[in-house]
Amino acid sequence: MNSVGDAFAYPFRTPGWVGKIVVQGLILIIPIVGWIAAVGWLMLTYENLRAGRQELAPAGFHLGKGIGLFGVLLIYAIVLDIPAWVLDGIGGAASSRNSYAGAPFTALGSLWSFAAQLFLYFLTPSLIVLTNRHGFTGGLDVQRVWAMATGELNNSIIGGLVIFVGFIIGFLGIIACCIGVFFTLIYATAIQAGVAAWFDRMQSAPAAPAAPAA
Repeated sequence: MNSVGDAFAYPFRTPGWVGKIVVQGLILIIPIVGWIAAVGWLMLTYENLRAGRQELAPAGFHLGKGIGLFGVLLIYAIVLDIPAWVLDGIGGAASSRNSYAGAPFTALGSLWSFAAQLFLYFLTPSLIVLTNRHGFTGGLDVQRVWAMATGELNNSIIGGLVIFVGFIIGFLGIIACCIGVFFTLIYATAIQAGVAAWFDRMQSAPAAPAAPAA
């Protein structure tokens, strides 16, 4: 993965990429199990890329591979969204007395939820790398996650933005008779794997030598 932009293109260079995305997308339709399988597929694809093989992993029920990262992402999403739920609750209670009183709280809740999602995208490359290296506990090691994410701040920001764009593309599948969203979301998952592999490579790349003094 030579550049973060390759995350968008490499899936289409994989032999049989259509079948892999279609089958994994059909598995994604299954509630919970399909989501865990997609995360496992992400981890296997990330490992392919990290090993220098720019190819998607075979489609399948990769539950054992995905359960760790799935749990990590779920816990982070819940914790980051708690303030939004509190604000929404306050807004709902206020609206029951006055239809306009709760609007500011509800708006703040929505804003917080959006910001929390962006922040999770920012952390996602580090979460994938650390969960792959150290398992479930590695992803929940907040200090280590934060150190990795902020140690290469620009890379985390760029990676998070690419993941954000990937999910925008993913949800465009709703246009294709709704069911298309499962296949475009799997493509977005492949993008995440590509971003993580690029991020990992940038972490291990040697620093550029300092320019000699004049």
